[in-house]
Amino acid sequence: MTTLAKKRPWPTVGLLVGAAWMSALATATPAHAQDAARPADAPPLVPVALARDGNFRIAPPYEVDPAFTVRPDVPKGRVIRFMMDSRGSEIYPTAPQGGRGRGGGDEGEPQPFERRVAVYVPPGYVPNTPAPFIVVQDERWYVKEDAPDGRTDLPFMATMLDNLIHEGRIPPIVAVLLAPGPGRQRSIEYDEVSDRYAMFVESEVLPRITRDYQVAFTDDPEGRATFGESSGAAAAFTMAWFHPELYHRVISYSGTFVALRTDPETAPNGAWDYHETFLPNTERKPLRIWLHVSENDNGSDRDAESMRNWVIANDRMAAVLAEKGYPHQYIFSEGVGHVSRPVQLQTMPEAFEWVWQGYEPSQE
Repeated sequence: MTTLAKKRPWPTVGLLVGAAWMSALATATPAHAQDAARPADAPPLVPVALARDGNFRIAPPYEVDPAFTVRPDVPKGRVIRFMMDSRGSEIYPTAPQGGRGRGGGDEGEPQPFERRVAVYVPPGYVPNTPAPFIVVQDERWYVKEDAPDGRTDLPFMATMLDNLIHEGRIPPIVAVLLAPGPGRQRSIEYDEVSDRYAMFVESEVLPRITRDYQVAFTDDPEGRATFGESSGAAAAFTMAWFHPELYHRVISYSGTFVALRTDPETAPNGAWDYHETFLPNTERKPLRIWLHVSENDNGSDRDAESMRNWVIANDRMAAVLAEKGYPHQYIFSEGVGHVSRPVQLQTMPEAFEWVWQGYEPSQE
C-alpha cells in the first residue's frame, strides 16, 4: 500500500504579528510596524507545525498559501455541479419559510427547495472506483462558480486540491460540497445534535452521485473526512461523532459548539454538550480532528454561562480532546472574527495535509 509523500514543496507560510487583518491586507504594512502594534504582553505565537499535535497561535498579517494559485503545470480535476430537489428526500423534504435565524423557531409553512451540490473529481480518477473523500458544508464559499456576489477572495477548493494532490501532500480525494437548505433549514441540518444529517449524506447524496456520475466512495472510515465552518463545522463533527464507523477525519473552522438547537432528552445544551458531557464521558473514538477559533469570534465578550461564546466553546473542545488523547490540532487566530477568510486562505492547505496524515488506501 502506498502512503502520502512527506515532501513539502512550499515552505510554511510565515506567521507575522500585527493589528487588524483588514489593515494589514489593504496596506501591506511592513513586518516591523506590525510587531509594534502587538501588545508586548501578548501570549507568544506558536506557528502551525505539521509534525505535531496540540495548540497553535497565529496572528496577522495572514498570507495566502501558494496552494490557492492556479499553476499551468498541474493537472486539473473536474467539478460536477447539479441541484437536488428536496421533494425526492425522505429526510429533508421541505424547509420552513419565514426568514433567517440561528436555532430559533421554525415557524412558516414548509416548502420544497433545491439544494446546490458540487463534486470535485481528481485528475486521473477511474469511474466507479471507490475513492477517499471529504464532505464539505456550505458549498458556495468554496466553489468559484457559486461564490456569492462574484467574490474572488475565497478559498476555492478545486485549485487547492489540484495542487495538494499533485505535490503528494494529500491523497487523490473526491470532495462533495453541499449547500444547506434555505434560511432556518441550515440550522436544522447543521446544529441538530443527532445523526440525521449524516444519514442524509449517506443514504441520499452519495448514492445519487454514484448513480448519476459514476463517482464511487470508499467504505473505509479512514478514507472519509468532513469539513465545515461555523454551524457547518458542528455538522462535520456531528457526522463523525455519531458515526465513527463512517468518518474518522474532521476539519472545523469557528465551530459552533454552543447551545443553539437543543433537545431536552438527547442534547439539553445543544452542541455545547460535546465538550461539557459527551466527550468527557465517552470512551475515545477513532477520530482525527483539526479545529480553529478566532480571537474575536462570535460571542467572545459573553460569559461561559450563556453557552454562546464560540471562543470558550472551542477552547474547551481542544482541552477535552487533549485530555482524552485524541489526535488534534487547535489553531487560535488573533485579530480576526468569525470564519476569517484570510485565516482560511493561510491555513486550509496545511489543515488538509495534517488531517489526511497516516492514510493508507484500503483494497476495495
